[in-house]
Amino acid sequence: MPYVNIKITREGATPEQKARLIRGVTELLADVLDKDPATTFVVIDEVALDSWGIGGLPVPAYRSRQAARQPGQAKR
Repeated sequence: MPYVNIKITREGATPEQKARLIRGVTELLADVLDKDPATTFVVIDEVALDSWGIGGLPVPAYRSRQAARQPGQAKR
């Protein structure tokens, strides 16, 4: 009975995108590990940006720092 927990930042993932993640992870476990999709659990947790850190900084501060270092590039 696999349990997969996906954590993403709360930035507007649509219900359709979440459904694709759930379906894709379930299919991957079935294909690779021969796990039964009926007993595979996938949970998606959305975390506020200020509760997620990278490099010792909350995401907004990290992104600001990255943008200052790399002007003209799209942020991720």
